[in-house]
Amino acid sequence: MNPPAIRTPDRKAEIAWFSAICGDDYEFLGVPDGSLRSSYEHCGDIVRKADALGYQNILLPSGWIAGQDALAFASAMAPQTRQINQLVALRMGEVWPPMLARAIATVDHIAKGRLCINIISSDMPGCRESNEIRYERASEIIQILQGLWRTDGPYEWKDKFYNISLPNTEAAKTYQQNGGPLMYFGGISPAAQDLCAKHCDVFLMWPETEDRIAETMRSMSEKAAGYGRKIDFGFRAHVIVRETEAEARAAADHLISRLDAAKGQEIKDRSMDSRSAGVLRQDELRAQSRDLFIEDHLWSGIGLARSGCGSAIVGDPDQVLAKLNRYMDMGMRAFILSGYPHLEECDLFAKHVLPKLPSCRLNEAQGRLVKDPVTPLTTAERK
Repeated sequence: MNPPAIRTPDRKAEIAWFSAICGDDYEFLGVPDGSLRSSYEHCGDIVRKADALGYQNILLPSGWIAGQDALAFASAMAPQTRQINQLVALRMGEVWPPMLARAIATVDHIAKGRLCINIISSDMPGCRESNEIRYERASEIIQILQGLWRTDGPYEWKDKFYNISLPNTEAAKTYQQNGGPLMYFGGISPAAQDLCAKHCDVFLMWPETEDRIAETMRSMSEKAAGYGRKIDFGFRAHVIVRETEAEARAAADHLISRLDAAKGQEIKDRSMDSRSAGVLRQDELRAQSRDLFIEDHLWSGIGLARSGCGSAIVGDPDQVLAKLNRYMDMGMRAFILSGYPHLEECDLFAKHVLPKLPSCRLNEAQGRLVKDPVTPLTTAERK
């Protein structure tokens, strides 16, 4: 079956790691370790390690959990890194949209364009709202951000949630051109998928069986085409790679060897997406699995104590590479990977697999990051 229409046809992928700024680092899943807490120092070490090893991006998640605010942390890390992009998770509605656009533009300039946005539309901390309200508000905010980044001169927006009248858009101008930072988005509910098809650039998927992934990719490609657009696809997964398959499986068993089921559920319930359609779908697949493997080399044990992405690609270097190559052949153009503990697994994946993958940065491939951009904070005439 032919792969879906995608925005980046070249067979290359952006390979990203993950910084555990929301309390998500363990040697033994579900057993808190003070040396792996989400401090600025530890999470900064993860970012600097991924940068030095040649990963092209790193995801900074968002949540009401002790740790680091994603955008503030990205601002601090940008001058300390050499080449890596930062994919910053931002929950829509937490900040007045013009000021959010300005904050993003600030970090984008500090990072010299090495910035991407992961759009989040889950509930605000301490607040429950319907899917309809959350996605309608997120849609407005995305359009306001993109409008501010693409418009010169006055800007007006009037709709259900926001009424904005600005004399100019200079304060929001980003370092990246042609629309500003790329927007990544994930979700399997119809409202979530429609939002991404209409407004975003990269549709992120959590682990499922390959046939289910291919079906979703075809459907999303058709939805985007209905709006006259193409999107790219990304895959968020954990990874456990060792020199032999037996060693990789033993590492997976080690990770959950001290896990208490009640503690695992408590950790899952801390996350604001713990009852999302995507998490429930992963729970369903795990319940149907044998030995926690939902298909060859895709192990769902992490979902016993983690909301969000709950499965890992497990195997020797050739097996892990073959799995990623199959996803690339299906049309995946971004991988966001992680492993426990994050520093050690970052090293192992870089040693065994990363150099064998054809790679790119999607913001470069799509013309957002250009040489010597003209903005109010670079070389544009000061008014």
